[in-house]
Amino acid sequence: MTASLRQTQGPFRARAVDGGLFRTVFRGHPAGVAVITADAGTGPVGFTATSLASLSAEPPMVVFAISCGASSWPRLRVAETFVVTLLSSQQEEVARRFARSGIDRFASPTRWTRLPTGEPLLDGGRAWLRCSARPPVEAGDHFLIIGQVLEADADPEASPLIYHDRTFHVLPS
Repeated sequence: MTASLRQTQGPFRARAVDGGLFRTVFRGHPAGVAVITADAGTGPVGFTATSLASLSAEPPMVVFAISCGASSWPRLRVAETFVVTLLSSQQEEVARRFARSGIDRFASPTRWTRLPTGEPLLDGGRAWLRCSARPPVEAGDHFLIIGQVLEADADPEASPLIYHDRTFHVLPS
């Protein structure tokens, strides 16, 4: 067993948690990178998310957070279904593109198709999940979106794209 961080650095000191400290804590927490896409009839919408987590295996469910002020939120909010694309190590530019505001994220060079059910699906992901959306849950300055997984596919050979300390990374082979 190893000593905790506080034990090795001296006595424990409680600190009030402000936004800066909170962001510092989570900058050091690596996360997989996903792009969430949907189309509620007004054209495709999508954004990069690092907040995705599995929620339940039975039934299969996922959860992610989206900022109340996100440009994608008004259109995602009314979508009954959405697609989660888990990005591969080859898709850093896709992650960056879907994190930018004020651009057509689905324009070239983005490669995508539509599922038979109509949702936009990005090409080249290591996995994807088509989900039905549950009602959003307000959580501070974000909404939590829960999705029940309806369909999925994966490439078990593909490596994931990782986000850590404001930088994209690839796991060593």
